[in-house]
Amino acid sequence: MLPVLCTSAFLVFVQAFMVAPLIPRLADVFHTRVGWIGLAVPAYLLPYGIATLGWGPLSDRFGRRAVILTSLFLFVGLTAATALASNVTAFVAWRAATGAGASGIVPIGLTLIGDVVPFQRRGRAIGWLFGAIAGGTAAGATLGALMEPVVGWHGLFLAVSALSALLAVAAVAGGAIPRLARSKAPAWSTVFHGYVSLLTFARGRRTYAYVVINAVVQSGVYTWLGLYLSQRFGLGEVGIGLALLGYGIPGLLFGPVIGRLADRHGRSRIIPAGVALTAVCAAILAAPISLIAVQAAIVMLSLGFDLTQPLLAGIVTDLRGNRAQATGLMAFALFSGFGLGSLLFQIALNWGFTAALILFGVTAMVAAVVAVPLFRDERPHATIPAIPASPASPVV
Repeated sequence: MLPVLCTSAFLVFVQAFMVAPLIPRLADVFHTRVGWIGLAVPAYLLPYGIATLGWGPLSDRFGRRAVILTSLFLFVGLTAATALASNVTAFVAWRAATGAGASGIVPIGLTLIGDVVPFQRRGRAIGWLFGAIAGGTAAGATLGALMEPVVGWHGLFLAVSALSALLAVAAVAGGAIPRLARSKAPAWSTVFHGYVSLLTFARGRRTYAYVVINAVVQSGVYTWLGLYLSQRFGLGEVGIGLALLGYGIPGLLFGPVIGRLADRHGRSRIIPAGVALTAVCAAILAAPISLIAVQAAIVMLSLGFDLTQPLLAGIVTDLRGNRAQATGLMAFALFSGFGLGSLLFQIALNWGFTAALILFGVTAMVAAVVAVPLFRDERPHATIPAIPASPASPVV
């Protein structure tokens, strides 16, 4: 199960972020301004976040396996269709549709992990999943920039679609996604109240708030690094790809290790440290530094995400209430934050990269300081209300 979920997540995030470093190139291809093509990033991320609110209840009604596979096949078709776009409007529209269609893979995959893996060992499994996400983000940005001159932007989308199709067929044929027993699905009014109830407890409110904050500062900085490298160092597509190569490597190498440390020592100190590291990276990028220093800051920026979001996801899977809705709400918060961060940074760019990076860095550092008391109870020995038994349990 875990290799299929991780590979799916990897490919989803390859497609999500391979556009970011190509913003200057795609602006030329579609004969439009950089600001317009830059909308292709939030156009994917915001529908992704919104659609997750529906996939969770659907997985309760029809099963985790059915939703994950349906979303994977939608991802295959819509990614291929994106390659047919002939203008910027069509390109952005296909991106929006793909975001909505693909959004049932990772959140429901995370829910499935919560269903079958005990909380005491869940951090490591979630670490693998988010390591794949980090790796996909890095591969998308790097390979997108490096391969576009060779295969063209159309070829990039077709390649991701083909690989995803092979994975989907293998997942169906091999039965890698388990079938779980399903209880009677709740009414949609109950679903709505379930989302509201997740925010009635302080643990839920602070966790979801930090999912949004963390996503905003990470996405705002990362999405526009391609343009940053182009303007500050005059790099082309290949140079941008090589400069972004380090993003995601910490997650690939250390994601399971970070998850194991969280299982053993708790999340109370690791989460604030991760947010603070993001703030430091933004401040470094704002300074007049060398390209090598920028590459080091990009690697550290990736590590900041690895120290925060997987740990926040682990808390979400332990919240009281329906687990599918809990992870769906987290995905909504995460991808809405990604999209919002991209838009806010674009607005801040009116004052230049230095001012925008300082603004995002200060925001992240304030959030890190506040996180210390907010997450002090997220320790292994802390007394936290247990999550009720999930309505879906493995069929043996």
